[in-house]
Amino acid sequence: MIPRHDPHLKAFASDNYAGVHPEILQAIATANGGHQIAYGEDAYTEALQDVFRRHFGEQAQAWPVFNGTAANVVSLRAMTRPWEAVICAESAHINTDEGGAPEVTAGIKLLPVPTPDGKLTPELVDRQAWGFGDVHRAQPRVVSLSNTTELGTLYTPEEIAALCAHAHERGLLVHLDGSRLTNAAAALDVPMRALTTDAGVDVLSFGGTKIGLLYGEAVVVLNPEAASGVDYIRKTFMQLSSKMRFVSAQFEALLAGDLWLRNARQANAMGRRLADAVRGIPGVVLPRPVEANAVFAVLPPDVTERLQKRFRFYTWNEATGEVRWMCAFDTTEADVDAFAAAVAEEMAASAT
Repeated sequence: MIPRHDPHLKAFASDNYAGVHPEILQAIATANGGHQIAYGEDAYTEALQDVFRRHFGEQAQAWPVFNGTAANVVSLRAMTRPWEAVICAESAHINTDEGGAPEVTAGIKLLPVPTPDGKLTPELVDRQAWGFGDVHRAQPRVVSLSNTTELGTLYTPEEIAALCAHAHERGLLVHLDGSRLTNAAAALDVPMRALTTDAGVDVLSFGGTKIGLLYGEAVVVLNPEAASGVDYIRKTFMQLSSKMRFVSAQFEALLAGDLWLRNARQANAMGRRLADAVRGIPGVVLPRPVEANAVFAVLPPDVTERLQKRFRFYTWNEATGEVRWMCAFDTTEADVDAFAAAVAEEMAASAT
């Protein structure tokens, strides 16, 4: 096959742009050959349960799915009844970046709350946790968090524990969108269960694609009483992979050892390096803390336009000129330095 892209070219648009980690590719090759029972009854999916339990506790049960939107939607559908609703940050991925999938495909009412940093607090949850027993209002049932958040910020174990305790006192369940949970755990230097099981999270959407998988996420039920029918919902929502062994083998390679941690630490370190490299460039403003692998910056529109012709990245807010730069597990120091040099060049050209 003829290569159709430059394998040396890196972007800063999303950690989804990255390729597949070589150890993951090797796991897929190892799982190939011969026949295995389809639809999740294979040896790799069976072994995967033990891998997830080592990270998240003996009650954890994982259901692999194809993508992150599905992991969130299947999780939330399993946690709610048709008249119930989900409280989330206004910036949450389920509210802004999933094409209305929770509402359209699952019929779930979202109750968004404005937040300054993408993080909910018990007080912010209470802005939507009301109307219980009111037939005219969708009944709050789930609080959904993201860690890391869509604004690149982190919840600490203590913050999540406080939120979970408050939610449970109000009769609410807690879902965590963990598409970048590995980055959060690496940045805080804590086990992943400290941000989930030990803090009181009921159901987790665990992300694999952004941290080195070819494809695949997982619905991980941490509290068996919090969700039901995941098997059936996954099938109904077209997320039951016939050749599931190839998804499960990837997760085993990621989680059985320290690959997840190595990859997350690399992405986070490159995020910090990028922030440090551009912070001193005249005219560049970093409006948000850099806590993992996301860097937000405010640039003049002409600089953004020229830079995007050289490196792919997204504009976060057209009105303010804020952009987002993401580092991935395969981002190198040379990649960051080349991009920072380009930012300096374009800012200098804009000033003349």
